[in-house]
Amino acid sequence: MSATSKVLTFGVAACVSGAIALSITPAKAWEPTHPIEIIVPAGTGGGADQMARTMQGIITKHNLSKQPVVVINKAGGAGGEGFLDVKNSKGNDHKLIITLSNLFTTPMATGIPFSWKDMTPVAMMALDEFILWTNAEKPYKTAKDYIDAIKAAPDNTFKMGGTGSKQEDQIITVALQKATGKKMIYIPQAGGGAVAVQLVGNHVDSTVNNPIEAVAHWRAGKLNPLCVFDSKKLDYKDKIAGDKSWNDIPTCKSAGLNIEYLMLRGYFMPPGVSKDAVAYYVDMFKKVRETPEWQKLMSDGAFNTTFMVGDEYTKWVAANEKLHEDLMKEAGFLAPKSN
Repeated sequence: MSATSKVLTFGVAACVSGAIALSITPAKAWEPTHPIEIIVPAGTGGGADQMARTMQGIITKHNLSKQPVVVINKAGGAGGEGFLDVKNSKGNDHKLIITLSNLFTTPMATGIPFSWKDMTPVAMMALDEFILWTNAEKPYKTAKDYIDAIKAAPDNTFKMGGTGSKQEDQIITVALQKATGKKMIYIPQAGGGAVAVQLVGNHVDSTVNNPIEAVAHWRAGKLNPLCVFDSKKLDYKDKIAGDKSWNDIPTCKSAGLNIEYLMLRGYFMPPGVSKDAVAYYVDMFKKVRETPEWQKLMSDGAFNTTFMVGDEYTKWVAANEKLHEDLMKEAGFLAPKSN
């Protein structure tokens, strides 16, 4: 029953005319009756984990739910553990999953029996950017400096750190290899937080971390952002690191790297959930987006703040599945089809 539906209660009034009095009692809208789980199909410290935990804090601080929110990381199998959990939780109105590109790449690369169509789309909260980062101690001042160094060195000289294998970070790395004509050593980590730490420690030469995953290290003067993999510069002009803002980072295209990539930060629920539950979470997410804490997260992480629900969101996801299938095929990452 939707939030706007009415429960009609009939009663006979003791009146001279013998007329029947009609009383109307509004039905209560759906609300959670026990803790809400947010599954993160990735490790701690990465962009999805940070967004989920920030939302958990916002919901608690602003009393947006009478029930607590619990964040659970299920990173096994490149996030497949988390996706299969949600797929197999049919009708569970108290479970959500925050997504990243492994929504598409994990089933394509591993062949696990899962598709985004096995879940219920709820809302796109934002789109996440990718930036080419190097250690601030290195001599590269621009993306061109770094690309020229890769081109001048033998194959497999430079190491790229990234989240997972055959996922978005490695897709961008393959595109970078094609642009430079040189192979790189790709070193996978469990999450974006670990990737950033590897770069700070000079265990890898570069990363393509999301802004939120590396911003603290940029502020601390440990990392240097060389370019953003978007068609235009980021809009945020508040100073982040010294006198630098996100808007000061040039596009990778301006350095001769014709590579663009944005990633979904959205929510899904298990199959077979009620429409009223979906509507409840959409309303809650809208309230989350109005808070100063959310605005700070968007600014700190230089997010594209696009918000979608309903058919618009579903159509966007379907189109991006096709895009990732093309990217995975080009990179040679698609799992062999079973007979």
